[in-house]
Amino acid sequence: MEIVLSLAIGILTASGLWLLFRPRTFQVILGLSLLSYAVNLFIVTAGRLRTDAPPIVGKDAPADPAIYADPLPQALVLTAIVISFATTELLLVVLLA
Repeated sequence: MEIVLSLAIGILTASGLWLLFRPRTFQVILGLSLLSYAVNLFIVTAGRLRTDAPPIVGKDAPADPAIYADPLPQALVLTAIVISFATTELLLVVLLA
């Protein structure tokens, strides 16, 4: 799973950089979007890939933090998605104006 995710991050980054250096504005916007997707995947990957870990600590649960999911990367990615969406919309409005 880590190899597939690493390849996806690399391909998205390379495609985003290639589109970012193109002379047309719409290709630059697509390149920025692909780069933001790559960064979001990287942040989620940095928070450990766990599919069976609960995100919330219960009252009667043990206090071992290794069995729970880390909520910080998820919150960072959610914030980054909102910021990248707003940036893309701003660039599209500037492009159309």
